[in-house]
Amino acid sequence: MHAKSDKGTTRRALLQGAAAIATAAPFAGPALAQSKATLRWWSPQSAPAQQEAYKAQIAAYQAANPNVQVVFEPTSDEGYPAQFAAAFAAKQLPHVVTHLPSFAAVNYFASGLIEPFNDVIKMIGEDKYYPGANRVYEAAPGVYAGTGIGNSAANMLWVRKDLMQKAGIAAIPETWDELRAACQKMQTGGVFGAPLPYGLNSMTSLIFIGVIHQAGGQIFSPDLQVGIDTQATYDAIEFYRSMRDLCPPGATGYSWGQSLTAFVSGATATGIYAGRVLANVTAQNPGIADTVTCALYPRISKSVAPWTFNDFPSVFIPKGVDNMAEAKKFAAFLFNPPGYIRQLHAAPGHVLPVLRTVAESAEYQANPIIQKYKSEVNLMASAAAGGFNLGFESPRHKSNAKAGTIVASNVIAELVQRAVINREDPKASVGIAAKRLEELMKA
Repeated sequence: MHAKSDKGTTRRALLQGAAAIATAAPFAGPALAQSKATLRWWSPQSAPAQQEAYKAQIAAYQAANPNVQVVFEPTSDEGYPAQFAAAFAAKQLPHVVTHLPSFAAVNYFASGLIEPFNDVIKMIGEDKYYPGANRVYEAAPGVYAGTGIGNSAANMLWVRKDLMQKAGIAAIPETWDELRAACQKMQTGGVFGAPLPYGLNSMTSLIFIGVIHQAGGQIFSPDLQVGIDTQATYDAIEFYRSMRDLCPPGATGYSWGQSLTAFVSGATATGIYAGRVLANVTAQNPGIADTVTCALYPRISKSVAPWTFNDFPSVFIPKGVDNMAEAKKFAAFLFNPPGYIRQLHAAPGHVLPVLRTVAESAEYQANPIIQKYKSEVNLMASAAAGGFNLGFESPRHKSNAKAGTIVASNVIAELVQRAVINREDPKASVGIAAKRLEELMKA
């Protein structure tokens, strides 16, 4: 859930990216004649059920367009900046990219690396979207860097009602004090309170950005001046410190997968993640499936508005690819209801529809997990629709084209490691982070 400009990529990262591209495991049908147009599709969302959905979409598109071969190539949540740097350097580009965060698309667009997406949005049908769904992709007035393949509510609080009841907790926590107290009560018998990330990675950066906002703070001012050195950041550091002993020892290295697994497996009483929890609990730990629910993540006090992290999973097309017309046509095809709904159902409630027409359809609503957890899915959809990320911190903020570069730099995760894990002076740690943010914005 992050991006990085190729200007700051090391030679080692480029080589790693090139190796990742070389060893990617594409799937496609039998070899076709060289006269066929080949389209490469990249995505970091490549769980087995999702790949099956992609195969069905590819098969349907190729059946209707026998002159085209589509090859899917999985990328990595943590490794895609280097993969893309290598691809752009070698001019071996994918034709369609999906499921990277919106700020990655805006970042690449600002660097002149991706194609305006207006044509594809028109092919999909502007009237089918929820109002304002593409606002985060407006890289210049009336010019869009991409569109959303879905929405996500990535920092929901997940709880187990059975453990709450056993601990005598009457209501789902809404404030940090309530959350900490609840985790302390439920941390027993080998079960930890929470799976917060403290590793040097994107999850730590993105979750802690949310925590700063949940303290009433921000990373940048609305006009994109560095605004991290405020009391809200120090409150966020203190909260994160207070939660460390309520998380498993391995949380010092947690990223998305480890945090998700900790809650789904029953190792933690609460979780912080998007809707993939529902499918994973149903498949991997059905014994707790009837006890799981979610809420907006707590904040320092009820006077501070909730802040939901939505990475706005995107679709975009790199600039200068061959077969551009076919690439745009295929990108629009991904939103055709039968295939799009199957793709959404591959992880029900995780990637939420951006098309109002799809969300309201009987076919989408018919999924058994979406039916069972209707209130949770509706809450996530509402939270995600009003969600934010570093590229779009609030309705007052300008779009931040450097957001992807900042997340990939790990400057926020480094702040957590200094101030929380190493217990260094918070003032000095924030000062280092603020200086680094200023450098990245000027680069």
